[in-house]
Amino acid sequence: MTGRRRARTSPVDGIWRVHKSPGETSFSRFRATIASLEAEVGCRLRACHGGPLDPFAHGLLLVLVGDWVHAFDAIHTLPKTYVADLRWGVETDNGDPTGQVVATADAPRGDRDAALASFLGWQEQVPPATSAKKVEGEPAYRKAHRGELVSLAPSRVYLHSARWLIHHDAFSRLELVCRGGYYVRSLARDLGRLLDSRAHLSALSRPRIGPFVDVAGAPARGGEPSWTPPPGFPSVAELSPTPTGRPYGQAGR
Repeated sequence: MTGRRRARTSPVDGIWRVHKSPGETSFSRFRATIASLEAEVGCRLRACHGGPLDPFAHGLLLVLVGDWVHAFDAIHTLPKTYVADLRWGVETDNGDPTGQVVATADAPRGDRDAALASFLGWQEQVPPATSAKKVEGEPAYRKAHRGELVSLAPSRVYLHSARWLIHHDAFSRLELVCRGGYYVRSLARDLGRLLDSRAHLSALSRPRIGPFVDVAGAPARGGEPSWTPPPGFPSVAELSPTPTGRPYGQAGR
C-alpha cells in the first residue's frame, strides 16, 4: 500500500456484511476484507469494523468504509443477536473453550428459565479477565496471559431478551439480544454460579446486528455491501464524525 493515497470517496464505500469464521480474529478478517477492496479500487480506504467477535466465535462482522466510518457509534447502539452454547459443570478462566479450567461442579440445580430471566434489563456485569477492557492503559487479556491477577470493575450492560432453545445432557443453547458491550461469556459464567453449578461457552455465533443479517458462506472477496441504509438507520449526512470509529481502520497504517 506504500505510495497510494487514501481515497476521500470510492465505489466501495458502504457498510459491508462480512462473515467471520471460528479461529480467526476480527481484526484479521477486517484487514483481509479491506486489502481486497483496496486492491480492487487501487487506493487506500478509510475503514473500521463495527465491533469484534471473540476468536472462537463466528458470525456477522460489519466493516464500515468511507464516510460510513462515522456510523460506528450508531452501529454500537444497535441490538446484537447471539446464539450461545453453554457447557455446564465446567468454568474456564476466559469463559470459552480455549481457556484453562478453573472450577468444576455438578449439573445445574434450580429453574433455568427463572435464572435466565433474572439477567434481563440493565445489570452490572463483570467482564472476563481476558477481555479487551483496559487496566492501567493495557488490555486486560495481555495481563492475564502473563499470569498477572486481573480485577475488573463491573460494567453497565443491557440484555433485551433471552430464551433457551434446547437442553441436552451437559449442554444448553440459548438465543439472546443485547446492547453493545455485553459479554456473553460473563452471562454463561454467572448463570452457572447462580444455578449452583459452573458453566462456560462452548460455541458462540452472531447472526444479526440490528437490521443487518449474517452472510455465512460469502466469497473470500469480503462479503456483501449494504449500499443503502436499512429502514430507520441514519444516512451519512445525519452522522457526525467521531474518533471512536477510527482505531480499527487506522491501526498499522
